[in-house]
Amino acid sequence: MKRKYWFILIAIAVVVILLTAVLNSGSKDKAVPQFTRAEVGEFEIVVNVTGELTAQNSEDITAPTELRGRSFRVTDVKIQDLVPEGTVVDSGDYVATLDRSALSNQLKNTEDELEKSQQAYLKTQLDTTLQLRELRNNLINLKFDMEEKKLILEQSKYEPPATQRQAQINLEKAERAYQQALYNYNLKKDQAEASMKEVSINLERQRRERQDMLDVISKFVIKAPKQGMVIYYREWSGQKRKVGSTVSPWDLTVATLPDLSVMNSKTYVNEIDISKVKKGQPVRITVDAFPDKKFTGEVIEVANIGEQLPNTDAKVFEVTIRVNEYDPILRPSMTTGNQIVTNTYDSVLFIPLEALHANDSISFVYTRKGKRQVVVVGDMNENFIIVEKGLKPGEELYLSTPEKPEKFEFTGFELIPEIKKRKEDKLRQEAELRQQQQELMNKRKNGFGMPGQGNVMIISTDKPADNKNSSSAPKNTAKDQMKTKP
Repeated sequence: MKRKYWFILIAIAVVVILLTAVLNSGSKDKAVPQFTRAEVGEFEIVVNVTGELTAQNSEDITAPTELRGRSFRVTDVKIQDLVPEGTVVDSGDYVATLDRSALSNQLKNTEDELEKSQQAYLKTQLDTTLQLRELRNNLINLKFDMEEKKLILEQSKYEPPATQRQAQINLEKAERAYQQALYNYNLKKDQAEASMKEVSINLERQRRERQDMLDVISKFVIKAPKQGMVIYYREWSGQKRKVGSTVSPWDLTVATLPDLSVMNSKTYVNEIDISKVKKGQPVRITVDAFPDKKFTGEVIEVANIGEQLPNTDAKVFEVTIRVNEYDPILRPSMTTGNQIVTNTYDSVLFIPLEALHANDSISFVYTRKGKRQVVVVGDMNENFIIVEKGLKPGEELYLSTPEKPEKFEFTGFELIPEIKKRKEDKLRQEAELRQQQQELMNKRKNGFGMPGQGNVMIISTDKPADNKNSSSAPKNTAKDQMKTKP
């Protein structure tokens, strides 16, 4: 019994010892500090954005342009059928069919109006014919009456003067009646011609409208204007037009035929980074569908007016990047990863972002020598930041906050005035920029600026002034330097 008791005690002691060892080793591993060094080398400032491939040049496949005419009164036409995206077509091949219902109803109304116009034309024609025939018969009778009065006048020469005078008066009345009837006939004839012309013009207009509608409806079967690959058209909202989408008279595009020889990547840069992006900057491009493929590009256009994308609150600016290389695997709408190289420094001192700390806008690092060193920092990228003053090349730093940081002595206080001055300069520049933006917005409201486009914001994209205190001025980025840098 005692032996069993001792075995239990020994087992418990062993377990306690093992647990203590494991806990101690874990705490030691956790407490082991991680160090890094301040390195000197080439440093790139990169803006990473996601884009979408588009063809630089393309031809639109559109609905009939006649839909823009006022006579049709069509606001939206649905796409009833559309070939699959990516279909290769030749000139004249079938692409899409538009819904005819809207124009078919108008065509029926136009045909009803045409029938009414035809009946009105026929009625006017019959009425004028009958009326003019009656007037002509009346003229003939009046002419006979006038001739009869002439004969009576001739025969009255053997009669008394009073009888002769009465015959003369009767002839003059007959001649006057004939001339009045002839004048009335000519007026009625002109009136009839005007009425016939009016109904004839209306009839021809109805016929033209009907024929125009038939011509437009025949064009609702849309065919390719040339050879190419059909790509669905992307609307302003970002949605692609497909079966069931509507085409308006103001935007008749149904699909596009892109020129795949020159491709662009269309992307959006947020308002924080847009001031770094300039036309002509080199870009490293990857395609999500082919991660092993690497391409190069160049920024060819930067929008100076911001916009707000659907379902987002952030302001973004459209940036267009041209892909330098041609590859048949590249297709419109493919997602690209774009690294825009906005700046490159030849030889600067930089450290990981994890090693930098801040306190009341004062940046500092923990050195392995037990110091909290104040540093003056410059530009940064996603992983590293330039240190312009306060550190030496190769100096070892803590990657994270060390244990008992209060024991680390602060050094480098002489750099604080410069840090504060830079902060004040930055605040002043931001205030000036906001003032410029407000002035531009006021000009736009007063009609002196560009036409409004909803939620927009205009910012300055001028390059910042050179920093004389920088340890190395940025060099012009070469397009052939495409390898990844810190």
